Amino acid sequence: MLISCSQTPEPPMAKIAADTLHIHNETLIDDFAWLKDKNRTDPEVLEYLHAENEYTENLMNNTKNLQNKLFQEFKERIPENDVSVPFQKGRYFYYQRREEKKQYTIYCRKKNSLEAEEEIYLDVNKLAASKDFLSVIEIKVSPDHRYLAFAVDTTGAEKYTLQIKDLFQNQMLSENIAEVGDIAWANDSHTLFYSKQDEAGRTYQIYRHRLGNDEKEDDLIFTEKDDRFWLWISRSRDENYLLLGSDSKMTTERWLLNADHPSGKFQLIEPRQQGHQYFVYPHQNELFILTNYQAKNNRIMQTKIAKPRKKFWQEVIPHRDSVYIDLVLFSEYLVIKERSNGSEKLRIFQISNKNSYYINFPDPIYTFYVWKINYKSEILRYSYESLTSPLSVFEVNMKTKAKKLLKEQEVKKDFNKDNYCSERFFAESDEGTEIPISIVYHKDLYDGTNPMLLTGYGAYGDNFDPYFSSSRLSLLDRGISYAIAHVRGGKEMGEEWYEQGKMLNKKNTFTDFIACSQFLLENKIAGKLIIEGGSAGGLLVGAVCNMRPDLFYAAIADVPFVDVLNTMLDPTLSAVVSEYEEWGNPQDFEQYKYILSYAPYENVSAQDYPHILALAGFYDTRVNYWEPAKWVAKLRKTKTDDNLLLLLTDFSAGHSGASGRYDYLKEIAFTYSFILKVLKE
Repeated sequence: MLISCSQTPEPPMAKIAADTLHIHNETLIDDFAWLKDKNRTDPEVLEYLHAENEYTENLMNNTKNLQNKLFQEFKERIPENDVSVPFQKGRYFYYQRREEKKQYTIYCRKKNSLEAEEEIYLDVNKLAASKDFLSVIEIKVSPDHRYLAFAVDTTGAEKYTLQIKDLFQNQMLSENIAEVGDIAWANDSHTLFYSKQDEAGRTYQIYRHRLGNDEKEDDLIFTEKDDRFWLWISRSRDENYLLLGSDSKMTTERWLLNADHPSGKFQLIEPRQQGHQYFVYPHQNELFILTNYQAKNNRIMQTKIAKPRKKFWQEVIPHRDSVYIDLVLFSEYLVIKERSNGSEKLRIFQISNKNSYYINFPDPIYTFYVWKINYKSEILRYSYESLTSPLSVFEVNMKTKAKKLLKEQEVKKDFNKDNYCSERFFAESDEGTEIPISIVYHKDLYDGTNPMLLTGYGAYGDNFDPYFSSSRLSLLDRGISYAIAHVRGGKEMGEEWYEQGKMLNKKNTFTDFIACSQFLLENKIAGKLIIEGGSAGGLLVGAVCNMRPDLFYAAIADVPFVDVLNTMLDPTLSAVVSEYEEWGNPQDFEQYKYILSYAPYENVSAQDYPHILALAGFYDTRVNYWEPAKWVAKLRKTKTDDNLLLLLTDFSAGHSGASGRYDYLKEIAFTYSFILKVLKE
């Protein structure tokens, strides 16, 4: 099947076993389809993956000292003992801690006062003992503060099991409910709602559970029969209601239930209508609604809960063509995140008098996150960071506008933010669209000829906002600059930006990235370009390497979605049906031909490619391991250069990589050492 790399630097060569697919009167040949093993038990597949790992380790062996050096640099910058800013809920102050040499977070609280004795209500390090991987989600304390519900995954496959702990008795209850998603408590603190996954990983059912009952006794509340839609459940911000939602990529539907009456019936707000997305925010006996109805970039409406249908909605915040908005509701204020021209603004709108103002931020390029706590308070808490400013937590009095810094994340090892500079540029696409680029560099080491790590994403309407990374300093301090291409497919420039980078417009994502790359090179803002992307960003990397490999010196594809066509042809895989509205359904001839025209795996050709590092998670169900494995196998067979082509599969992780913080830093050290290695080639 392959050439062993234990005794020779020659790479493993996957066997060719042609698989034939007939579709739309066309024939597709897939030489490496045999690498797809849903059960993950095929000895021949495992042998190949391990051989690739061994080859990668051999080729990267001369970077071991560098990897260790980088890892130590990363560790020296972070406070290994760290405490988050506490927040008050009822009589308790909740916060999180991290301790030196421990991989995971410790969840704590104190009763009545911050000077009270600490109670550790969940130590993830203990849960993770003797496990290679551990992820905890939906950490939800009951309204009476007695019970803790949470869900645990021990493989990376995102198959979570619900567990419940009695915090007063400090003991686990008998509940162990498999394959859950969202969790929400009713106000009686004994009734719990949860979503349940189907075989493809889609949350498609909502159940009601009473503490102490067997799972078989749980009430099935709702089943979503349309495979495009995912169900979820949560508590409203005012904690008076339970929100049940069903979402596809383009359409949403919402129901409400009084949280004091968990055995009642959920009330439908507005029946689903294709393309209509709306989000509801209970406020006393009224609803605020964020909606895209006749408002592509959203507007805010208001109605009575007793009259929830669209015909009763009254406009509060109108739509603007150039400004995309999102909403966090407080009892007396609407906190609105606005996006325009690739930048964010934070607007405070007082409900009673309809006056509003903006909060100012110091950096030219930044991002912020509103904390969804203290619904009834006039105090707004938010986190703020930029490419040069570490994450900070602020509070602002929304009435007086007084602002206070609560904490700035410590960066050790003589960090001085004044040593770094960030800028925003705009590249022009072929048809004249301006694409934002955010860059950061060490101002004393930068002259425009520096190597640059350029990254992008451009999918699902997800924004790639500029963020601070203490690990990234190890590149900047070595004279390597960093940039984000804010390509179409996100919502950095509004809803239209997303729509121009999906479905039959998907190639705009790739040509935008190419335009950014050319702009950086031609204007002497960057020297050698190393590009990087994960998941759908890995699709971007694979596509542009096929289209313009000459622009790039090296490429890092992290869990890359490079086998788009074959994945979208298999509706049993996670999220495939729901993502027909993102990528297209290849059963449709036009959509099939379009996907085929850019899919990285099918479009590998006999040409020179940059140095490539592909990273896979063996238990990844979002982008299964065989996508990067097949891609690398085809590249090995086809490409005409002698550049590095490495595949590393993590056999103890899934889509998000290592779960422990130190293991995660080691992953970054490995990637950075690849960059520094190839730059010396």
